[in-house]
Amino acid sequence: MKALVFHKINDVSVDTVDDPRIEDPRDAVIRVTSTAICGSDLHILDGFIPQMKDMVVGHEFMGIVEEVGPAVKNLKVGDRVVVPFPIACGTCYFCNHDWPTQCENSNKNYGPDGAFLSQKGAALFGYTDLYGGYRGGQAEYVRVPYADYGPRIVPDELTDEQVLFLTDIFPTGWAAADWGKIKGGETVAIFGAGPVGIMAAKSAWLMGAGRVVNVDVQQYRLDMVKKAANSETILWKDQDQVVEEIRGMTEGRGADVCIDAVGMEADRSFLDKAKAVINMEKGTPKVLETCLRAVRRVGIVSVVGVYGSAFDNFPIYRWFDKGITIMGTQAPVHTYIDHLMKLVQEGKVTLHDIITHTLPLEQAPYGYEIFKNKKDNCVKVVLKP
Repeated sequence: MKALVFHKINDVSVDTVDDPRIEDPRDAVIRVTSTAICGSDLHILDGFIPQMKDMVVGHEFMGIVEEVGPAVKNLKVGDRVVVPFPIACGTCYFCNHDWPTQCENSNKNYGPDGAFLSQKGAALFGYTDLYGGYRGGQAEYVRVPYADYGPRIVPDELTDEQVLFLTDIFPTGWAAADWGKIKGGETVAIFGAGPVGIMAAKSAWLMGAGRVVNVDVQQYRLDMVKKAANSETILWKDQDQVVEEIRGMTEGRGADVCIDAVGMEADRSFLDKAKAVINMEKGTPKVLETCLRAVRRVGIVSVVGVYGSAFDNFPIYRWFDKGITIMGTQAPVHTYIDHLMKLVQEGKVTLHDIITHTLPLEQAPYGYEIFKNKKDNCVKVVLKP
C-alpha cells in the first residue's frame, strides 16, 4: 500500500510499504477514506518529538472496516468509522476513569514518571516510538488495535468532512474549554488560531462563554477564526502588547480562562533559540508564560499545545502568587466523542469549514510544506488516499 513515511527531520515521502494485518483478536484493519495533517505531525517533522527510524505517520483518519479480529463484536466489514487518535484498551484503571490518554496497556513505553524520553502515557497512532510505535493513518490502510473500544460508526447522512475532526482537533478544543470550567459569561482568551484554536473557540461558545478572543501571529489565521468561530482577534506583536490588550478587555483583571493551543513550537526569536540550545530545551514555553500573565487571578490556564521538555527559569512564582489552576494533557477523545458526534449530527456545530486544502495522498509532502511554512493561507489539509 501507499503511505506517508517520516524518514528524518524535514524528510517525508509517499512510499510503498507492507499492508497491515490482524495481529491481535481485538484488531481491525481500516481502509482509509480521509485523513488530515495535524500541527502535532509537525512536531515529528521538525524534530521536537524524536523519531530515529522510518515511520508511517498521521493520527487523524477515518474509513471503512475491511477486516476484524474475532474478539471485535461491535464492528463488521463495511462499517464506516471514525477513529480516536489515542490508542486505549478500555479496561485499565485510567480507561475506567475516563482518561484513555493515560492507558496503562497500549504503550510499551508506558510508565508513571512521564519523563522526556521514557515512561509516556497511552500510545498514539503514528506518533513516534515513544508513543507505542504504531503506524499512522496517512496511508491507504491502517491497523487499529482495541477496535472494540475506539472506533465509532458514522451515521450515513454525515460526510467524511463533517466528522473527520472528531478524531482529534474537535475533542482537543473541547477538552481545552471543558478544563476551563466554563459555566457561562466568561472571557476566554485562546492563544493560537490554527485548527485546534478554532475548535477551542467553537467549544467555548457552545459551553456559554460570554467573550472569546483568539491570539495569533498570522493575520490569515485570525481571519479564519473570526469567520469560522465569530471570535474577536488579537495579532501578536509582542508579549506585553497582548497581555495589555487582554487586560484592557477585562477591566484590568485578565481573562477568566486562557487556553494554550500553540505549545512549544511558538515563533521564537534568535535569543529564544540560543537559550534553548544552551539549556537543551525543545522549543519555547513563551505562550504558556503569556497565559500565566494574561489570565486573571484565581483563573484557569488550559494547555492543549504540546510540550516535550523541561524549561529553565519557568515563572512558577506567578502561578503561585496568582492562584492559577493549570490543566493539560492529550485530549481524552474516547470520553467526549459520542457527545460531540451528536452535536455534529444535530447541526449544533460545523467542523469542516476550516478545511482550506484537499489533496490526494500522493501530494502529502506538498501538504506538509504549505502547512508548516504557512503558505497559500493554509489552515487545514485533508488527504484522500
